[in-house]
Amino acid sequence: MVRLTHPATGKDLPHRMTAARKIRDNTEIFERMPVARAVRTMAVPTIIGQLIVLFYNIADTFFIGRVNNPLMVAGASLILPVFNICIALAGIAGVGGGAQISRLLGKHDPDNARHVASFSMWFSLMIGAVFALGVLLFMEPLLRLLGVGADTHDYARAYAMCVIVFGGIPTVMTNVLANLMRSIGESRKAGFGVTMGGVINIALDPLFMFVLFPRGMEIVGAGVATCISNCLSCLYFIIMIKRLGPDRVLKLESPRVFPERAHLAKVFSVGIPSSIAGFLFDLDYIVIGRLMASYTNTAVAAVGIVLKAERLPLNIGVGICQGMVPIVAYNYSSGNYKRMREVIRFSRTLGIICAVAAITLYEIFAPYIMRFFIADTETVALGTSFLRARSLATVLMFLSFFHVHLFNSYGKGGYAFFLAVMRWVAFNIPMLFLMNRIFGMYGIVWAQLAADVLTVTLSFIVHQRYLAANNLK
Repeated sequence: MVRLTHPATGKDLPHRMTAARKIRDNTEIFERMPVARAVRTMAVPTIIGQLIVLFYNIADTFFIGRVNNPLMVAGASLILPVFNICIALAGIAGVGGGAQISRLLGKHDPDNARHVASFSMWFSLMIGAVFALGVLLFMEPLLRLLGVGADTHDYARAYAMCVIVFGGIPTVMTNVLANLMRSIGESRKAGFGVTMGGVINIALDPLFMFVLFPRGMEIVGAGVATCISNCLSCLYFIIMIKRLGPDRVLKLESPRVFPERAHLAKVFSVGIPSSIAGFLFDLDYIVIGRLMASYTNTAVAAVGIVLKAERLPLNIGVGICQGMVPIVAYNYSSGNYKRMREVIRFSRTLGIICAVAAITLYEIFAPYIMRFFIADTETVALGTSFLRARSLATVLMFLSFFHVHLFNSYGKGGYAFFLAVMRWVAFNIPMLFLMNRIFGMYGIVWAQLAADVLTVTLSFIVHQRYLAANNLK
């Protein structure tokens, strides 16, 4: 916290001035800091946080894999899309609220930004509670929908109870509060909070799985570790927000205090498409799991590992986009389109470089990556070929969600929604069924590359037309 003193007396000035100075410090990132440095300042903590989130998700699979039981790995893998849907729902309040807060700060309207922040916090609490309760009440139909069989039922159910039913509220709240922190320029604190939760999860996994819980209940231990880490991460964000001071933008007001209707509409117009995009992303994973389940449990375990391993470059790309969005939103709102375009170009180039590097590494080290998770020879062999095929789509996957993030930062949720629906409903999911029917099991893993060629082509055309129509080129 910046400490201000009176020039004559040397006494501390009121905290209100300290908070105002802090807002000006963060404005430097949005308005005047060199583009490359500004994007790095916002994106690097976010990327680190995203990687830690990935690592603690991978840690569950890694430690469960140490049991060398493909059924246990398959059970956890089948629940992963539902856990990710829980996080996607957080996008309504986190992405929608965060983008609107940045735009309001760009218009120098902190009071309405504060109302939006408070609403986002209350709404995220409600989302987490409703989702957790829904999973509890409809657990069995949900497991059948996911393709969970008799061999994997108990494993999947136990994992879902820990990470979703008991961990739903802190999971949603953590993701929302991290987005809100980034929206006011506090990317480092947001990144640290996410990182802290991931590190705790990684540390607790072996303790709960192999020490505190009996043999055969390792998956419960992994789920409990994830739940506890999210609770502690959520607590960190609550403390950090309180420490921003009484005049902070992020402040929990009475639930009866609503933002103006126009601002509320902006939250939902961006947040709902973002959430649906996340839901459709995980629906795609559910379809992959269902289709693979028609072959063997080994194939389910292999593709489950691959879907986690491929998230490394995707999470880096998401971190770049999340760091970019507040800067683009602020400058779009303030009318500084030159700086906005420079931020977009730099972020896009950085994401493509990272994606190309990841493809190279996966093509070379795919078998070693698979053996890192599990020793079963058949699972490793299948997973190696799956990973090499899926990784080829990495650049296209980044460019697909990059354009969705751009429209979110403009406050144009309708465009983001259109691109998300076209990607998953029109291209990806139909392509999975088509290529599975034609090429079988391997067609499932090649479908991503085929679908995203169409997605990126459409995204580029829509974005260029939007820029031209609004004189933003």
